[in-house]
Amino acid sequence: MVNFKSQLTLIIRAMYSNPPAHGARIVDTVLSNPELYQEWRECIKIMSSRIIDMRAALRKKIEELGTPGSWSHITTQIGMFSYTGLTEEMCLFLQKEKSLYLLKSGRISMCG
Repeated sequence: MVNFKSQLTLIIRAMYSNPPAHGARIVDTVLSNPELYQEWRECIKIMSSRIIDMRAALRKKIEELGTPGSWSHITTQIGMFSYTGLTEEMCLFLQKEKSLYLLKSGRISMCG
């Protein structure tokens, strides 16, 4: 059994250290085929538009609730995550009392 575990560890380590090439082949296929490339671009546009809409909806709701402070950073930041500016204490409250997942630093996923 010891020899088996040793061999299995070597195999697993090699797999993690050298990921398979199929991901790179998929990327090559998509980027070199005009139809697939266009479909990929459309998917990216849909996803990015959704994130922008989520940011706008979050900011609107926060402001409608009369939450003190400026929340413009929610819509001026870009990407899948946003720093809310909330304190660690506020974040812990939201986690425990409202079942909202965000990091203690105030970083939150904007993807829904």
